[in-house]
This record gives sequence, structure tokens and C-alpha cells, in this order.
Amino acid sequence: MDKIYGTLKQGFMIQEELTEKWHIKEGDMEEEYKRIMERRENDLIEIFSALHFMNYSLWHVEDTARRLDVPASVIADCKHRIDVFNQKRNNLIEKADEALISAIEPLLTQKTPEKYNTETLGMAIDRMSIIALKIYHMREQASRSDAGQEQRDLCAKKLSQLSEQRERLKQSILDLLDDCFAGRKAIKPYFQHKMYNDPNLNPELYRKS
Repeated sequence: MDKIYGTLKQGFMIQEELTEKWHIKEGDMEEEYKRIMERRENDLIEIFSALHFMNYSLWHVEDTARRLDVPASVIADCKHRIDVFNQKRNNLIEKADEALISAIEPLLTQKTPEKYNTETLGMAIDRMSIIALKIYHMREQASRSDAGQEQRDLCAKKLSQLSEQRERLKQSILDLLDDCFAGRKAIKPYFQHKMYNDPNLNPELYRKS
């Protein structure tokens, strides 16, 4: 039981560490991508890392997709990459849930009622990943030398709020784990069953084919 708590806490720290590491080597991420995607499928820390990499990749492609000074082909390419990263991200959220459930269920000592959280542990881990990225980038904005003091102060305030929100979310995840072990809540994966990337389910794709 303590191992699961420890793994989650380690995963949260790794999100922050990888955010710093990847931004230092930004622009040469192909090898990092290959390494991350060759992860051990049921290793929760590796799933944490892979999920965070998808959010990191999405963040930067989404930034590019907002540009107005590039050809339409660049935006179309961004859209395609966003779809690919999002699908992998959703798959990894489900994989995180499955890995956590397989680790938790053998340790449950009492029957758990059919009472569920509004989001799964995997979804909450995904949110922790996104907030880690927001904190990094908001910290950048709060220290920009080419921005006015008023803007820097506003970003500093947002940075403080984001940091507080991440701590609250972290505690909420650990509290949900407490509820599971205490038999107050059950956990199951939430399958999103995205349809837009499936050529058999998206009518815009299967009608053309």
C-alpha cells in the first residue's frame, strides 16, 4: 500500500523534473520520444512519463497552431499532430488507470460500494501533468524582461494560484486513494472511446473511403 502512495508522489516529482529537462533540450526531442514510447507497458512511472510527454508535445504544437503568419499547410499539419498526440494521451490515461487498479485491487480488504469519483486517478494524473506545464510556462512569463511590470505581476499572481491548485489536486488524489483503501469508493477505468480518429466510426472518413 505504501508503495502505491510512494509511486504516485514520485510520479508527480518526475512530471516537474521532466518539464525542466525537456525544455532545456527543446528542439531535439525525437530520441526522447522514441525512448519514452519504448517504455515498459505496465510500469506506472513509465506511463507517468509517457503521458507527460504527450502533454508536453501537445502544448507546443497547440502554440504553433495559433500562429497567423504561417501557411495553411502548417496549421493543417499541426491539427493532424494534435489528433495523434491526443489519441495517445487518452490511451495512456486509460493505461494509467488499469495499472493503478491492478496494483490496488489485491490490497483491498473490504467490499467497496458502487460509489465513484467524478474523474479517475488516471485523469487526475493527467491534470497534474498539465498544471506542471502551466507552472513552468507561467514562471517564464512572470520573469520576461520584454514584458511590462503589470503583466509580470499578473503572471506572478497566476503562478501562485497554479502552484496552490497543483498542491490541492495532489492531496485530492491521495485522499481518493485513501477512500479506495478504506472501502468508501471504488475505482474503474473510464473509457473515452474517441471516434474522430477511427476511420470506421468517423463518417467524414468512412463515407469518403
